[in-house]
Amino acid sequence: MSRLFSPLALRSITFRNRVFVSPMCQYSSDDGMPNDWHLVHLGSRAVGGAAMVCVEASGVAPEGRITPWDAGIWSEAHARAWKPVAAFIRAQGAVPAIQLAHAGRKASCEKPWNGGKPLAPGEGAWQTLGPSAIAFGDYPAPRAMSREEVRATVDAFARAAGHALAAGFDVVEVHGAHGYLLHSFCSPLSNARKDEYGGSLENRIRFPLEVARAVREAWPRDKPVLYRLSATDWVDDGWDLAQSIELARALKAIGIDMVDCSSGGNIHHAKIPLGPGYQVPFAEAIRREAAIPTLAVGLIGDAVQAEQIVALGQADAVCLARAMLRDPYWARHAAQALKVDFPWPDQYKRCDVGPMGR
Repeated sequence: MSRLFSPLALRSITFRNRVFVSPMCQYSSDDGMPNDWHLVHLGSRAVGGAAMVCVEASGVAPEGRITPWDAGIWSEAHARAWKPVAAFIRAQGAVPAIQLAHAGRKASCEKPWNGGKPLAPGEGAWQTLGPSAIAFGDYPAPRAMSREEVRATVDAFARAAGHALAAGFDVVEVHGAHGYLLHSFCSPLSNARKDEYGGSLENRIRFPLEVARAVREAWPRDKPVLYRLSATDWVDDGWDLAQSIELARALKAIGIDMVDCSSGGNIHHAKIPLGPGYQVPFAEAIRREAAIPTLAVGLIGDAVQAEQIVALGQADAVCLARAMLRDPYWARHAAQALKVDFPWPDQYKRCDVGPMGR
């Protein structure tokens, strides 16, 4: 009996298996609006058998996007544009999800395939925001946010959750990882504030918790809210696993249902020891120590590897990105490799070779 292909329930939502599609920026929107690319890209992963398909980091405000071509969810118009995407994902048996994001000091950049560098003033650059005026590497320094801007951003996340609900999503994930705004408040290497949002661990996680609480309160009680965190900065004296466990405990206390465990992204010179499943120990530790369901993510690409992660209780589900880009039908192919009966859609059944590979 495959644990990877057993159902998972969070609140009223039941996921058909434990293979989730990680939010992956496509840098293909105009004014934050999704288009045919998003429908086909996300819809094909739902057809491919994933249990949850999560829309890329979507800005809760225009200035919260990594690039001008990022997706957005800051208006009713965005909600209407996302509605057919969410509906198609659901129609294929997958749960539609969206990641609510603010890029903070790492905003205002070019597309990755155009170099990914910060935009110049003549290229449409905008003033970025952060906890302190500390730049990410050689990026322009952000403006330290005022208390009023912090409160306004909390409100922006809550409004975005309302728009996500109107769009038909069943799950929202708060993006608190990879050096973006919420993570930059958590880390003492990017947060030098002297007010109630800086200094102690309690103060540094205050803003992320305010955002998570606001989203939880704006979201229906019967639907799950996830939180993605970076478990470590991979640099001495920065954000680390012990602090992540404390954050996860606090997130659980305010009703967050699952922690999506990534790492890094906040310190430009960090040396990250990449390898298959290199972040799984973070998901395992947070699951054990904070007693909250976790998602494992990071160079997970093999069916047996994914099965082992879930079967051993290292995480409650796996979240795939690169593997899903290479193969939208990864979940169905994994089921075949694990000898699990997972029928293809009616339209594709002429290719169904069954669990034994016949």
